[in-house]
Amino acid sequence: MKQIVVVGAGKIGSTIADMLAETGDYKVTVVDRSQAQLDALETGNAVETLKVEISEAGALDAVLAGKFAVLSAAPFHLTTRIAEAAAKAGVHYLDLTEDVASTRIVKDLAATAKSAFIPQCGLAPGFISIVANDLAKRFDTLESVRMRVGALPQYPSNALNYNLTWSTDGVINEYCEPCEAIVEGSLVEVPPLEEREEFSLDGITYEAFNTSGGLGTLCETYKGKVRTLNYRTIRYPGHAAIMKALLNDLGLRHRREVLKDILENSLPATMQDVVVIFVTVSGRKGGRLLQESYANKIYSRQMGKMVRSAIQITTASGICSVLDMLASGALPQQGFIRQEDIALDAFLANRFGHNYAQAGTAHLAA
Repeated sequence: MKQIVVVGAGKIGSTIADMLAETGDYKVTVVDRSQAQLDALETGNAVETLKVEISEAGALDAVLAGKFAVLSAAPFHLTTRIAEAAAKAGVHYLDLTEDVASTRIVKDLAATAKSAFIPQCGLAPGFISIVANDLAKRFDTLESVRMRVGALPQYPSNALNYNLTWSTDGVINEYCEPCEAIVEGSLVEVPPLEEREEFSLDGITYEAFNTSGGLGTLCETYKGKVRTLNYRTIRYPGHAAIMKALLNDLGLRHRREVLKDILENSLPATMQDVVVIFVTVSGRKGGRLLQESYANKIYSRQMGKMVRSAIQITTASGICSVLDMLASGALPQQGFIRQEDIALDAFLANRFGHNYAQAGTAHLAA
């Protein structure tokens, strides 16, 4: 039985711990700075809990000693602290961060680490990169790679057409930080909340716009190989305009704690959500210009003894699948591992990755 530490006792951390403990193959300890969070841990299986002030230097040293891996489900600003502790302890490191700056530091740590460092193991970044890379490999030459992902309420009922289903800090960070993209073959930064578009899927109209971090390391991987590569977050129409007013006109991008307080006290959370995934790749195959797409909708459902939201299911399944593949020896045991290094078929065949196929109907069309 492999010993795993999950840092962060929120909804995603709870789901990760529950899914791993259910297998009987992992002994899980959940670490958090808040005893209240630990006491409210939502898990139907037995896991250990430990209160630790994660931000303090050396605080995780004793916790990680002798463990197989540490999985970070903590806020993005703690990512580097956890990664540094993992490198020091020589344990495998996985995270869910969408923060570009943190991932660069993780990559630097991986260069001299004795264990595997695998950041961005969630939905986007994460699974979306695995899908995009799988589609891209089917072409002789590439023209465009377009990735769209959103975690949305099934029943929107406010002006933002949105409920809190994910980390509020993470959402705000995605809406405020510059976004990487490849435009006309060049790696550039584009502003968040811009380049809005509309599209329909299964008769429902959505909007999509630039947000930070969703591409993971794909820009670096495909630089010089594709004309257009971008990532946009999916919302219901009208969301972007209101968020731009809050962030830009009211200046709340410079007062993120105020915006977080407003959102968390105004927008209710919901377990009735849907994750929408839409990836389109075009390029040339046998001299012909062709397009292939992947679309999937994943809904909240009962898992074991708990009802889990779609964003909990997809995010936790992503990092648990990668951990499972690492534990089985299917992935390298040392150094920096990109999401696009993971084969889609192997991911979906995994007992956790299979949740992506079970929860919705995937369409793959040329």
